[in-house]
Amino acid sequence: MSRIGRLPIDIPAGVTVSVNGREVSVKGPKGELALTIAQPLEVSVEENQVLVTRPDDERESRSLHGLTRTLINNNIIGVTQGYSKGLEVVGTGYRVAQKGSSVEFALGFSHPVLIDPPAGITLTVEGNNKLTVSGIDKQAVGEAAANIRKIRKPEPYKGKGVRYAGEVVRRKAGKSGK
Repeated sequence: MSRIGRLPIDIPAGVTVSVNGREVSVKGPKGELALTIAQPLEVSVEENQVLVTRPDDERESRSLHGLTRTLINNNIIGVTQGYSKGLEVVGTGYRVAQKGSSVEFALGFSHPVLIDPPAGITLTVEGNNKLTVSGIDKQAVGEAAANIRKIRKPEPYKGKGVRYAGEVVRRKAGKSGK
């Protein structure tokens, strides 16, 4: 039995979880999220807890058991606390500025790069080199942060570029003179 999959998920106060066939919807103070459950698994709500069960020990059922439980738990955390990911802009002349709901990057290109946030995501700038991506959907927050980082990844020689907060960039030695 999956150690993670068999754990019940406690539903905090102010959150409602409803199961409608294969659709699990979670409503909370920050918003609403929905998730479609894979075929062999069953989800039930009992006594302020969500239980994920599997009918058999087939390989596919076992692999989806813990995943489904974690996705539901992530949705519950998202509608109560939300998720955020920090980004740092490192490099001489590299900066980030808020332009309404959009964000403008100066990353050494001949033009500024303007990023519009996807639906459900908010971008906030602190100072001129820190950016926070936040929202209720963990997957959407991570994807938005990865797409912003992809504009100018940190390079290994000087470490310049957009990196996650706390990310360690492995540095290379570069050329050695005679």
